Amino acid sequence: MLPIEQLHQAVVAAITELYGTAPGEGLIQIQKTRSEFTGHYTLVAFPLLKLSRKKPEETAQEIGEALSKSNPWITAFNVVKGFLNLTLSTALWLDLLRTIDGDLSWGHTPLSEGAPLVMVEYSSPNTNKPLHLGHIRNNLLGNSLARILAANGKRVVKTNIVNDRGIHICKSMLAWQKWGEGATPESTNKKGDHLVGDFYVAFDKHYKAEITELMEQGLSKEEAESQAPSMIEARDLLRRWEAGDTEVLSLWRTMNQWVYAGFDETYRRLGVDFDQIYYESETYLKGKAEVLRGLDEGLFVKHDDGSVWADLTQDGLDEKLLLRSDGTSVYMTQDIGTAKMRYETYPIDQMIYVVGNEQEYHFKVLSLLLDRLGFSFGKNLVHFSYGMVELPNGKMKSREGTVVDADDLMDEMITSARNIAQEAGRAAQFPEEEMQEVARRVGLGALKYFILKVDPRKNMTFNPEESIDFNGNTASFIQYTYARIRSLEEKARTAGMDATASLSDQDISIVVEKKSDREVALIRILSEYPSVVAEAGRTFSPALIANYTYDLVKAYNSFYHDCPILKEEDQSIRHTRLYISRLVADIIARGMNLLGIEMPERM
Repeated sequence: MLPIEQLHQAVVAAITELYGTAPGEGLIQIQKTRSEFTGHYTLVAFPLLKLSRKKPEETAQEIGEALSKSNPWITAFNVVKGFLNLTLSTALWLDLLRTIDGDLSWGHTPLSEGAPLVMVEYSSPNTNKPLHLGHIRNNLLGNSLARILAANGKRVVKTNIVNDRGIHICKSMLAWQKWGEGATPESTNKKGDHLVGDFYVAFDKHYKAEITELMEQGLSKEEAESQAPSMIEARDLLRRWEAGDTEVLSLWRTMNQWVYAGFDETYRRLGVDFDQIYYESETYLKGKAEVLRGLDEGLFVKHDDGSVWADLTQDGLDEKLLLRSDGTSVYMTQDIGTAKMRYETYPIDQMIYVVGNEQEYHFKVLSLLLDRLGFSFGKNLVHFSYGMVELPNGKMKSREGTVVDADDLMDEMITSARNIAQEAGRAAQFPEEEMQEVARRVGLGALKYFILKVDPRKNMTFNPEESIDFNGNTASFIQYTYARIRSLEEKARTAGMDATASLSDQDISIVVEKKSDREVALIRILSEYPSVVAEAGRTFSPALIANYTYDLVKAYNSFYHDCPILKEEDQSIRHTRLYISRLVADIIARGMNLLGIEMPERM
């Protein structure tokens, strides 16, 4: 049991005995004691005045006296107005270390039979271009959220919906037909997603040139955009695709396979994966069927032009188009079809969509429509809305080829990590293969942490140089501390010390006698890990894990600087500090794993 849980039980018992009634839910408010006061935890007395019928100071004083009398592990208390500050015994804190050490999944909730099944959708790429920086934030948030939910005892299914149909795909296909000259990933020595993305950019350049030429001939911009030969050809290609033209479908399948192979390589490098992948080309017809079912059941309405709409005005929204007048589907229709396929495959209790905040309205509508169509998870649908990510020099545009490619960015981060190691003279200490692996973990760790430490709801600017600073709130700083602890353990083993041996009662009694407050301060932060994991799962915030880990590392570095470990003469204190160090490293690794970040054993 955590010290705060033990204290909570003691407070309930003391109040019940003092005032003859158990405190109701929410009346007991325990928080960390503020740094300017003495104590570990603070009980707020004000909510309890209706039980005590006394002044705040009197209430806090008599509760403090009752707690101290009944619980020897509460060693001191003081009252500041209506706040009761409580100090717990060093022995209690040290004994918590043995609890942490004895539980390999400490801080995480084990999966139990009947646990709710949560499906998390993330990535959702288009097959006309490679993954870019915006996709990186999406993938990292989705992957980390899935890990955090699993750590909270949920059954988690990670899923991806690939946007593999539509006019944007036809643009790349048409450009390949016109200017590709039979190019393949093998013939160009280029990843398939990059190759297809190049043709998407090529289409846009030719399309813009055609628009300019038509406008010079007197057409308006709107007329030029619709009458440009390239766009007319792309639309014709889309019509042929929807009609099942074998030649068009063959090219579509070939180019998509190039892209899928490229995506898989990027996902592997990024450290993300999926349990189930869906494709819009397989879901849009199911969505259309569901909309027609809803029309037959009177859930939707058909306009005079044949288009089908959902009237959501009674829900405070507007009308939403579900099928165009020519019977073709829209994105909403496809999402309904995908949801139906998922519901048929998995008994979903909650569906979480990791999608940017510009789609908030879309998911409000989708939730209402799924509920109206009878899908039980519709009402509980969650749009995990996150802000956009930009570079210091501004926004990115796929059509103009100005996006920051995910593969290029990962390469840049790994190269930067290696260069920093070489400049510091560390690279020579490692065999080449190990140096490559360390650079990979440090470079990708820097990328992941810099993105995940930010509140997901906020827009952010990714700065590659800041992300790999070894002295700031970065993965590099955290990884270096972790590696330092592992090095400390290795030195201890070489000197004949066993960092894995548990604390003895004698160790604890000696540390208590020495009044080692620095150890207790560090253990207190360790004790917060389970509540941080729980809160991160409740609020869908990997940033809480990131910033908790940073705070733990900062506290440990201060401890490391001020408290000798291997040079400490007292054997019990030396062993206790080494023992704490090992558990700090374990929790660092555990927390960083929830962010998808790998830890180097040495740096």
